[in-house]
Amino acid sequence: MRTYSLDDVYETRKRRDSWWTVYFVDPVACRAALPVANHTRLTPNGLTVLSLVLGMVSAACFAANQLVAGAVVFYLSFMIDCVDGKIARLKGTGTPFGLWLDYVGDRVRVVLCAGGLAYGQYTLTGDVRYVVLGAAVAVLDLFRYVNAPQMKRVREAVREERQLPELDEDPEALEQVPLDQLTLDPDPLDPVALDPDPLERMPLERTPRPRSFPRRLNRFLARRRVRSHLISGIEFHAAVFVVAPLAGAWALIPLAAAAGVLLLANEVVLVYRMWLFTRRHGVASSQESREHVLV
Repeated sequence: MRTYSLDDVYETRKRRDSWWTVYFVDPVACRAALPVANHTRLTPNGLTVLSLVLGMVSAACFAANQLVAGAVVFYLSFMIDCVDGKIARLKGTGTPFGLWLDYVGDRVRVVLCAGGLAYGQYTLTGDVRYVVLGAAVAVLDLFRYVNAPQMKRVREAVREERQLPELDEDPEALEQVPLDQLTLDPDPLDPVALDPDPLERMPLERTPRPRSFPRRLNRFLARRRVRSHLISGIEFHAAVFVVAPLAGAWALIPLAAAAGVLLLANEVVLVYRMWLFTRRHGVASSQESREHVLV
């Protein structure tokens, strides 16, 4: 059996990921993945199930008002969830069912932990705001992960109609592009720069215009593997289930509310950029096309 090195594991990291994962999870997950790959027969699906079990333990800790224990176990659950993807890419053992299991497992973990957190604080204080907090966290998370694939399908439908290249304007999709190529690509923060119409391109000999701050910021983040949108579902989960519980019960509502507002703002920006994308390409979809996108 092949023996893997830490460099082999590093090569399985995503081209671009959330800043929470890059700086606070990957350094631990890569080192944890190494002995798992070399000394165990654990499969990616087995690791996903273990991650889900730890998520249930975290929810139980939150329900028992053990906030620090719940935060630590939630972190471990997410870290193992990152390890399963690294093992799948390292050994080539990923499966379509594994993708589904990972996706559904993440949603189950978040809903259970949100319910456990709400139950534990409500039984302790009788404050109904914690019930609202748990419901809001679950709804925001579900909206985020229902909205993302629908936006992707809309863009795919537009590209199919206009026969546009497959480069996606969503920064998350750019994580699969090599960094040396990514630095030459259009800025994903600039919707106008994406998917230009070949008939409207300026001549190559035009004078280069100064780089905008969003373009420079995107290149700076890309070199560090960090996605250009700094608030996503992962940072939202970290704020609600790790940072706030470690800070104490007083921080649960304000930190969760702030993270929720930022996540919602990020979703609004992504939807606005999708609207700009569809408006720019002006596809008048048929009823059949609309049903294909939404179903």
